[in-house]
Amino acid sequence: MALLVLALIMPSCNKGPGEGGTGTVQGFVKLVHHPDDDYTLTPDTMAAAKTDVFIIYGDEAYFGNDVETGADGMYQFEYLRPGDYTVFAYSTLPSGEKVAVSESVNLQRGTVVNVPTLYIHDGKAYGTSIVKGQVMAAYYVKDDGVWYYHSEGPAYEHRVYIRKAGEELYFDDTRTGVDGKFAFQKLPPGEYEIFTVTEDGDECPSLLSQSVTVGDAGQIYELEEPFVIRINL
Repeated sequence: MALLVLALIMPSCNKGPGEGGTGTVQGFVKLVHHPDDDYTLTPDTMAAAKTDVFIIYGDEAYFGNDVETGADGMYQFEYLRPGDYTVFAYSTLPSGEKVAVSESVNLQRGTVVNVPTLYIHDGKAYGTSIVKGQVMAAYYVKDDGVWYYHSEGPAYEHRVYIRKAGEELYFDDTRTGVDGKFAFQKLPPGEYEIFTVTEDGDECPSLLSQSVTVGDAGQIYELEEPFVIRINL
């Protein structure tokens, strides 16, 4: 009698999410690729082949199974009972840290449920951000020993520098275009100082600088305001 009672109880304990059913959870994993040859920073995607995907049954604290994606980035978890499931794959940040990218679905008896696509990164977007800015020129003329403002326009072919915050030496420089605009490309996350040189009323050079924080890879950052340099005519 005890064995009969145990046999009746055991099946009732296995009706939650997990293996032993006829349902399927499936989906795709896509790898976000940041091209490094044109710096457009328009992300492209490709199939994430041979990527481990994990599944959690219900609200369990640990994953119950894992599979590997095929050449097309597709994965399947078969023979599942009805219930809630969470699938996840690991994405690598530019810093090298791995984080889980997950989606949750509800599976009905004997059905196939498609999980929203999981988009992951491989960490290779490190050093793909751009910082843009502009330099304007304020022109002054001297009359009877006094400087007077004359006009203003884009500063063409003016040199701009970039250095890491807290450092004295710059690691790159560029020149402005005909519209006074400039850009520093392929920057990894970090704190930077952008600076340029201007004249003053005594015709001595001085520095103008702005700070910018590059927080994520593959982004375009604009300086808050243009540099306005002084040019004595």
